[in-house]
Amino acid sequence: MKVSVDPGLCYGSAECVHRVPSVFAFKDGYGTVRPGREDTEDDPLIREAAERCPSQAITLAVAE
Repeated sequence: MKVSVDPGLCYGSAECVHRVPSVFAFKDGYGTVRPGREDTEDDPLIREAAERCPSQAITLAVAE
């Protein structure tokens, strides 16, 4: 699964960082995916972070 955060949508709630700190980080006031963690296994915690993102800035896609 490919994980990304759209910086144009993110308004910095840091919900993703609190839910899955091993994948998400907080940088310059916004959520981001940690380097090297963009491609990850399907994880229910990551799915939950995406579903509960208040700005809907997290995208999950099937890795090719």
